[in-house]
Amino acid sequence: MIDWHSHILPKMDDGSRDVSESIALLTMQAEQGVDTVIATPHFYANDETVESFLKRRKESFERLQEALLEGMPKIILGAEVRYYRGISRLSELKSLRVEGSKLLLLEMPESKWTEDVVRELVEMSSMSKVRLVLAHIERYFDLQSPAVWNRLYESGIMMQVNASFFDSFSTKRKALSWVKKGKIHFIGSDCHNLTTRKPKIGNAFAAIEKKLGVDYLVALNEYGYSKLGTQIMV
Repeated sequence: MIDWHSHILPKMDDGSRDVSESIALLTMQAEQGVDTVIATPHFYANDETVESFLKRRKESFERLQEALLEGMPKIILGAEVRYYRGISRLSELKSLRVEGSKLLLLEMPESKWTEDVVRELVEMSSMSKVRLVLAHIERYFDLQSPAVWNRLYESGIMMQVNASFFDSFSTKRKALSWVKKGKIHFIGSDCHNLTTRKPKIGNAFAAIEKKLGVDYLVALNEYGYSKLGTQIMV
């Protein structure tokens, strides 16, 4: 099983505070059936350069790697990139993709998007260097019209939701409906810490298996593994 969205790298952002917390988060993920974690620390273009971000990420990962224990999930490096107008012209965009793939996790504004924003997303989806994945779409899905979502899906943009979408009584039915209809491509824990935002992705996996059957769960994860290319041996 893959956790597509996490903040487990120590001292990178508002996620894990240190190596020991990262190890504890990874232990919890392993207990929930996760064998692969995509580390997606926040990248804000207004705050730092891509070069600086990549340097910090490398150093953080190396500190964590030294402390990893046997049986812990494999870590693949990525980023949660905050969208801004003109992001498609960022020359280093490829460097922010999920390691070994063309997938770029994009954090969109939690507001109604303008036509210019939607058009840029559609245009980016046609670029050969990236394959867009929109992060935790449940946060802003209802803020956009059905026509907007149809355009994005038709352009090949993929969608990620957080495990908490399956954990709440008020949203669980909708989450399962989206999985059944093929609206969800990836699930992430979006874990940050051991208290208020700990990993609960196992609950999402269990909900899918219970309601839709193990075949749905297997197919969802096999699709994810296929998008990671040579990074994962299925």
